[in-house]
Amino acid sequence: MTAPRTVVITGASRGLGLASAVHLYRLGWRVVAAMRSVDAGLTRLRAETGAAAGDPRLLGVTLDLDDTESIAGAAAAIEDGVGAPDVLVHNAGIAAAGTFEDTPESAWDRIFATNLFGPIALTRALLPRMRAAGRGRIVVVSSQGAVRGMPAIGAYSASKGAIERWAESLAGEIAPFGLGVSIIVAGTFKTDILIQTSDYRNYDGPYAAHYVGIGKTGDVVVRAARRPEVFARVLARALDDRAPFVRRTAGFDATMLVLMSRLLPGRLLHHVVRLAMRLPRAGLLRALPGAAERIAERRRPA
Repeated sequence: MTAPRTVVITGASRGLGLASAVHLYRLGWRVVAAMRSVDAGLTRLRAETGAAAGDPRLLGVTLDLDDTESIAGAAAAIEDGVGAPDVLVHNAGIAAAGTFEDTPESAWDRIFATNLFGPIALTRALLPRMRAAGRGRIVVVSSQGAVRGMPAIGAYSASKGAIERWAESLAGEIAPFGLGVSIIVAGTFKTDILIQTSDYRNYDGPYAAHYVGIGKTGDVVVRAARRPEVFARVLARALDDRAPFVRRTAGFDATMLVLMSRLLPGRLLHHVVRLAMRLPRAGLLRALPGAAERIAERRRPA
């Protein structure tokens, strides 16, 4: 009997990671769920999959991507438990809402540690064994914010853009050894990421009008968001990619943004994004005391 293929998924205790772990387990994969709270996460996964305690196809590993010792410990546990994984999925991530001036430096540090430097460190630890095995795939879960830097989520956009560029570079380096890289640009899905997002928006400050406009657009987008299981099916297909580098999209909104970024000139796409996010037009708030507050007040729902 052929042994099941092994996939490591970070952030597997909730949202897209949870849905993906459940879906891949049902497809016959051996799933290593890497997460901060293993006991609670495994309880949730077992309830969703019907797996019994001790099932060799569902393993939990403690991982905090903001902690170098935790990353080293998780990598050692993965190699001890399953050897070289067939696929490593970088799914875990955090975000913050707020313009550049409103978002503190500490938030940038946390976001880059979790979204970029943590995944890089985990890959650095696991890649030698995957390379020696002559097989394997690194999957990076990206975002629309990596396609186009989005207002009020600058730190998140920057971290996702950075990990995409790193993944592209990595693909060129490891392809000769039989390994590949896939990027999945995720759209909006019904998860608790909004609850988990740190909020630095100051509605009494100069960017009040921005926040109200973006909030209205966000309400529309969230209502149209799809179930995480849809993303899980896209991820399952990415795990079977064979080309050295593949970029996929998950969700209609992500597909449309990627398409527009390829077809439209940069300044036109900037204008489209401004209109979609209901931002004040260029120069409107300049030298107009209280303009931001007045615009925000007009835009607020009654």
